[in-house]
Amino acid sequence: MKQITPLIFVLCILLFGDVVAQQEKGIQGSENWLNFWTEFKPVATDYDDPTQILAGNISKDTKLHKKEIYLLLGDVFVVNNATITIEPGTRILADYKTKASLTITKGATIIAEGTQTDPIVFTSNRDMSKKGDWGGIFILGDAPVNKVGTQWSLDYGLNTSAENSLYGGTNDESNSGSMSFVRIEYAGKRTREYGYFNALTLAGVGTATTLENIMVSDAAGTSFYVLGGNVNLEKLVSYRSAGNDFKFDYGAQVSISNSLAVRSPYASNPGGASSIYITSHSDDTKVAIEKARTTIHAQNLTLLNLSKTLENDIDVGLVKEAVYIDKDASLTMDTSVLSGFNPAVILDNAIPVTHENLQYIRFSKMYFNNCRGNIFTEDISNNEDLENWYGNRSFFNVYSKGSDTETFIDPNNLDRPDFRLRINKIIASEERDDG
Repeated sequence: MKQITPLIFVLCILLFGDVVAQQEKGIQGSENWLNFWTEFKPVATDYDDPTQILAGNISKDTKLHKKEIYLLLGDVFVVNNATITIEPGTRILADYKTKASLTITKGATIIAEGTQTDPIVFTSNRDMSKKGDWGGIFILGDAPVNKVGTQWSLDYGLNTSAENSLYGGTNDESNSGSMSFVRIEYAGKRTREYGYFNALTLAGVGTATTLENIMVSDAAGTSFYVLGGNVNLEKLVSYRSAGNDFKFDYGAQVSISNSLAVRSPYASNPGGASSIYITSHSDDTKVAIEKARTTIHAQNLTLLNLSKTLENDIDVGLVKEAVYIDKDASLTMDTSVLSGFNPAVILDNAIPVTHENLQYIRFSKMYFNNCRGNIFTEDISNNEDLENWYGNRSFFNVYSKGSDTETFIDPNNLDRPDFRLRINKIIASEERDDG
């Protein structure tokens, strides 16, 4: 007995260590950090009539107070290096008739710091709110972008001077202020010339800007769009977006952690959208090849399709991939959960499956759950090389088939959902679904 006891002890340590490691996948926290400040049923929220109007240019330091209800009217710009400060609990109703938007111009700052029990809310003023009721929020900084030149004009047709639309520069540490415990609802207006707006656009934003605990719900376009810059993102939530949940473009250097995207097959645009879309240059004619490729470091993300009829939704084409990676882009993703996609990941067909290229695309300690296939090259059904590469035990990826209720703590309680993984759930099989 004395000879086998050490072996049993070692096995117990290994099993216990594996359980702890598995519990760290996806969004994490000893408590559910979604509580109190998020809203998964925004249509049920009723606000009082506006008492103040925000319109035109805000050219001096301005503070918005919780005691007031603000109406955002038309395209509004914070200019002249001014700071707009928003108290916790403040409500800003965006006018759907003028398709309102808010832009923090380069050099200006926004200080929108809510609290867990008193978040700041940007939403539609329409009685029956709908996706795309208003434009969204633009934050423009002077961090680098991989386009030709050193600064550029935001091309969304906003009603302002060219100067107020400039973004980009050489300052990686650009500071555009801070946003925390903020909700953005029903943004993403559609225009004939520029397509859908994004709920929150970060263009050339730098590392000194704080962006955490931000929820976008029911966006008609992309929830979070990062255009160049160098940003750290934490505890972001995208809910029922019609477009992408997160899009990274034009040399964005991004660290994103402990963030959640909950998709609905019936909320997506007809053409479909990825939860994460990564590209280095949406328009090849504007990019400077010698500049940085888009590089994303993602940790502890949970991306899922919430549906009671997932298999049927996949069969009829309502469910797309979780992650799309374009050529010349880089992604390192670990300890994350991709659940209920078709498939989990797609690589652009311009990316040759070679050792050199796959060094820029790394998935480790992942949990691939209930996906119709795992990692594929676009338009190529044979993914054997990719499965062999990412299925190698050195990456510690896990594959499973489990329903939402089996996988997450409380995914269907929209009053107070909990999308953390169930304890001990994914000591699961390593069997892969190769599509």
